[in-house]
Amino acid sequence: MAVTDAAIDKIKQMILSGELAPGSRLPKEADLAGRLGLSRNSLREAVRALALINVLDVRQGDGTYVTSLEPGLLLDALSFVVDFHRDDTVLQFFQVRRILEPAATAMAAARMSEADVAELRAVLGELPEEPTVEQLVANDLRFHRRIAEGSGNPVLCSLIESLSGPTTRARVWRGLTQGRALEKTREQHTAICDAIASRQPEVARAWATVHIAGVEEWLRRTLA
Repeated sequence: MAVTDAAIDKIKQMILSGELAPGSRLPKEADLAGRLGLSRNSLREAVRALALINVLDVRQGDGTYVTSLEPGLLLDALSFVVDFHRDDTVLQFFQVRRILEPAATAMAAARMSEADVAELRAVLGELPEEPTVEQLVANDLRFHRRIAEGSGNPVLCSLIESLSGPTTRARVWRGLTQGRALEKTREQHTAICDAIASRQPEVARAWATVHIAGVEEWLRRTLA
């Protein structure tokens, strides 16, 4: 593993130095291994590892390329790892959500276009009068994803998206067991949307905090 780690680090340095830019093709395996002083097996292991985290893209019959290195692509690996969380850590994920999402909501209030706001309202309108728990949770995820995208910050958006997996089960659980979960969600989503539409970032931030903290507090009591 130490040799593979060294190989990974050498390729990483080539990317960080700009020698290998996003989208560029790596030299032939034999040439790159000789240049870096690595065995071909070590180089293959390094390439395999970097492909798993979306840094490299191995195309059969065409070669190996550096990916776009876009935040969403790189943080997709984080989402995969986060899915292995234990149920007793879900509260910690909600605490991180409470830090990130209100900030994204405030940014969205300043940056979303009128068309973006109209699309956000359309998401609210898609929720049936008497939805199933699955419909409620799916709508909740779409609503928050739209706001994260509206923040204009791809890194922040990707971080929030990576947290959706661990918190989804808790949202379903809440929908099944907590009275007025649907009514509270509708009211708070509407308040958030109204604050964004009226370009009031701090009001939007406050409502987002209330919304997420409410679920977090319910979960804390439930797990106690």
